[in-house]
Amino acid sequence: MPNPKIDPHLLRIALLLPTVELGAYWKPVIRELAKISDRVILYTGRPWPGFDPRHPDSEHVQIVGETIRITKNEQKTDYSGGYMRLSPKIISRLLKFKPHAIVTSGFSMWTMLALLFKPLGGWRVVLAWEGSAPNVDFRNSKLRLLSRRIVASFADTFITNSNGGKSYLTECLGVDPAQIQVRPYLIPDPQTLLGLSDADSIDLGRSQSPIFLYVGRIEERKGLHRLLAACTNLRQQGYQFSLLIIGRGPQQAELQTYCDDHHLGDCVRWIGWVDYHQLGAYFRQADVFVFPSLEDTWGMVALEAMALGKPVLSSKWAGVSELITDGENGWICDPHHPDDLAMVMQKAIEQPELISSMGTAAQAAISAHTPTAVARFLADVSLKTLT
Repeated sequence: MPNPKIDPHLLRIALLLPTVELGAYWKPVIRELAKISDRVILYTGRPWPGFDPRHPDSEHVQIVGETIRITKNEQKTDYSGGYMRLSPKIISRLLKFKPHAIVTSGFSMWTMLALLFKPLGGWRVVLAWEGSAPNVDFRNSKLRLLSRRIVASFADTFITNSNGGKSYLTECLGVDPAQIQVRPYLIPDPQTLLGLSDADSIDLGRSQSPIFLYVGRIEERKGLHRLLAACTNLRQQGYQFSLLIIGRGPQQAELQTYCDDHHLGDCVRWIGWVDYHQLGAYFRQADVFVFPSLEDTWGMVALEAMALGKPVLSSKWAGVSELITDGENGWICDPHHPDDLAMVMQKAIEQPELISSMGTAAQAAISAHTPTAVARFLADVSLKTLT
């Protein structure tokens, strides 16, 4: 039985995150968590780009095998209904480390192994559920839901970014609401995002203001095709603006052809892939960030825009929309209807004086969600599982 009076500085916490490939934002959280207790290890099978085990930031990170995503369609992503193949060596690592608490992401094999070996290891398990989305929830799969209910029944507590995530856990998996803590734990760090970037170092040519910015995968789920349809609508009405598109993906060629066919070449600029530490320069140059996702459990990139003082035009189908107050620090719309999306963009074009004040409000809305706050939250949740 774990000691409920354990000193926080002696607390051993293991974070099981199968992939942090796009999770450089975890680095400052781990750094802050290590200030609370230096007995913290993040285990993953797919680290962020440029990961160097010799770097001081990697002291509390261990690579266990290789995370391989298995899907029926190679162009699909983690919303495709596939699964991750993970190394079972995680158990030997955990038994050697002997954590008091394990914070594990979702319903992966590592989560199931952590729960299976819980009696032997004597640890407690905190199940982190990012949020709710149709192709992640599997609400129509009785077998998948049954397996998740069984797994959830053995977890000690749950954390989730959004109320949508809490609703899924309670309504679909039967989790006791008292076991769930709702608080954003996936948050950006402006310093990491800005890196060495210099807003004056990027050349946007003669981009027409206001500048809308899209950052993300170029695939159907992300709703970029809806955004481009809204841009077509606005241009047909004679509105002048610019849209910067950062990212890559399977739909890129198709959408570039769409832009050519609809004469959007003078207002849409395809930037391509940008390293995480250089993204800040583009955020600072933009006026409004657009997040038209058709489904998204959370939406880290929208939070990054808010952290850098940009209002967000967010899809109602993204978990992050819970942090946006329509008309105050951004706008909320349904991207399934490009005309509605165009109407909201029109407001930003016609009332540019609102952009600055809304950006300030957006930054204030996320100001309390820092790497330090997340580290304290994870440590507090871990400690509470021991009582």
